[in-house]
Amino acid sequence: MKILILSCNTGGGHNSCGKYIKEEFELNNIECDFKNYFEIVHLSKKDFSNNIYVKTLGKNGGVFKYIYKMGEVYDKTKLVSPVYLINKIQSLRLYDYIKQNHYDLIICSHLYPALALTAINKRHKVDFIFVDTDYAYQPFTDEIKADYYVIPKGLQEQFIARGIDKDKLLPFGIPISSRYVNNAKENRRKSKKNILVLLGSMGFGNVEDCIDDLLKIKKANIIVVCGNNKKLYNKLKNINNPNLKVIGYSSHINDLIKSSDIVISKPGGLSSTEIAAFRKAIIHVYPIPGVETSNVEFFNKNNLSMMANNKEEIIKYINILLKNDNIYDDMIKNQEKYISSNSAKELVDFVKNNY
Repeated sequence: MKILILSCNTGGGHNSCGKYIKEEFELNNIECDFKNYFEIVHLSKKDFSNNIYVKTLGKNGGVFKYIYKMGEVYDKTKLVSPVYLINKIQSLRLYDYIKQNHYDLIICSHLYPALALTAINKRHKVDFIFVDTDYAYQPFTDEIKADYYVIPKGLQEQFIARGIDKDKLLPFGIPISSRYVNNAKENRRKSKKNILVLLGSMGFGNVEDCIDDLLKIKKANIIVVCGNNKKLYNKLKNINNPNLKVIGYSSHINDLIKSSDIVISKPGGLSSTEIAAFRKAIIHVYPIPGVETSNVEFFNKNNLSMMANNKEEIIKYINILLKNDNIYDDMIKNQEKYISSNSAKELVDFVKNNY
């Protein structure tokens, strides 16, 4: 069997999810490739989706929020979406690539290639699985005609309500590699706590507004990961405090999460899953309007995290979690209920048994 995993550069989560799936297949000695969809259909567009995504995040995500809301409205009309039509145009190049490289199964961690494969399947049969990387049904997902849909636990009713066959739903959770969370639990009974601040690959958010308050917390180390936000990195680097550690882009996020007691994070679907899989207390901040707002709603509803709307709430929730073990432990128990540490392994086992 030879598998192709397709993603796009709209934030780091889709790509990370795809790479986790690839890693899990390779741990099972199954040949698997990971590709950026735009590199396949048109080389000049390989950074197209990423550039648009970044630009829409300006001014606290206002443009992205408008586009997302328009997508929700259009989705309800049941008309063929322009998103589908754009990807349909690219479908011939994708089909040629799949045939030339003799792939048996395609797994998509992004909407765009899944829509292109849907267009392909109106003329040719290509087996594919769609992986949802957020905690709510997203606009245009019902236009995808996949063999199966990998979704988070607790979202089955949302997808069924949009006409997706319940027998095609695989509530394994957002896939992360089993090796990622190996020996994940860390001893919390240490005198000095580690508070990790993650802002996503784009470094989106206004953490500098509350850094002084964070540094006033007694017996705590503050570790800030700025991602690709060089302006924020340079600004925080100028703060002279032994309890502050500032990191730019890091490929060792799992080690940072593992050694932390509390993680302050944007509510990205994949990043929230990673943190919860390590069973760490989460304080969500600075959601990008739209999909990340839905992620926050799911996590808050099921007591998987706390949501802070301002710096005062950030400090308030940190102190609650540091002082009240019962509240901390209840959050961890709920994470164990909803967030699987073996989600990618479950997907691989399913593929082995059904393909």
